[in-house]
Amino acid sequence: MKKWNKLGAVWLLALALAVTAGCGNKDTAGTQTQEPAKQETKAPEQQDALKTVYPLKLKDATGEEVTFDKAPAKIVSLAPSETEALFSIGLDKEIVGVTDFDDYPEAAKSKPKMGGMDVNVETIVAAQPDVVFVAGLTNAETIKKLRDLKIKVFQFNPKTIDAVIGDIETYGQITDHQAEAKKVTEQMHKELQQVTDAVKSLTPEQKKKVYIEFSPGYTVGKGEFMDEMITLSGGVNVAGDLTGWQQINEENIIKANPDVILYAKSVVDENKKTLADIIKGRSGWDQIKAVKDNRIVGMDDNLLSRPGPRVTQGLLEVAKAIYPDLIK
Repeated sequence: MKKWNKLGAVWLLALALAVTAGCGNKDTAGTQTQEPAKQETKAPEQQDALKTVYPLKLKDATGEEVTFDKAPAKIVSLAPSETEALFSIGLDKEIVGVTDFDDYPEAAKSKPKMGGMDVNVETIVAAQPDVVFVAGLTNAETIKKLRDLKIKVFQFNPKTIDAVIGDIETYGQITDHQAEAKKVTEQMHKELQQVTDAVKSLTPEQKKKVYIEFSPGYTVGKGEFMDEMITLSGGVNVAGDLTGWQQINEENIIKANPDVILYAKSVVDENKKTLADIIKGRSGWDQIKAVKDNRIVGMDDNLLSRPGPRVTQGLLEVAKAIYPDLIK
């Protein structure tokens, strides 16, 4: 177990710093893609209501008040989730830098790279961005360094799906792409409603117990939107008594006896074993109902772990995995 604890810690670090972009999972078959939104023709008064009035003052997740005198023309994104959000509302041309981990959409791969777990501040300065968008786990020292250099930084740190939707609306407001953002969020609301409607009639006795493992030896508890996904999907997270990402207690998982196990299908060890193989091979886990019933379902890491515009597609995938008869 010591080797896997070490590997698990490395995976968890990559998950946290890259918002699981480093997982490298390219298998998105069966999922929708977020295309840049196009503004529909509206009456003049409706169009005016969707235009941003500058100067615009907003507080970011750090409590810092940031003023935008106009729509930013040059944007650096320091998180894959933020990059996805920006692309989804049609800001391809404005993005002048992303992280080494950004892999979606395809166009993100060709954008100038600003570093990975260690951000290259000099490269960011050279890009002369009007704003740098960062995620909640961006190093506070990096943010301070950029702000000390008079570079505008705005941080997002959503913990719920509603907050993710709200952040995309904020992106639309900051960039004067409110119509495009509205189209994206309407689709997200539609997907969210599809799931909640499908499972709303479940009684407490009918709800499935769910265990999720997206990094070897680690699971997620309350306070993270991946836990919220299980709840919204009508499931009960067997690690719901924990907070955040935690190393698992194997005996507790066996005792909890989950009906369904979800795992990251991109994870393999040095022996080419998948996370599903590792889970099945653990001592005593063959007695877990999910293992006996072969209800171990591989998930697209990025759909579930990135708090961006595809998070509700991830929610749909979770709901399908738990209740395949309810979600089509």
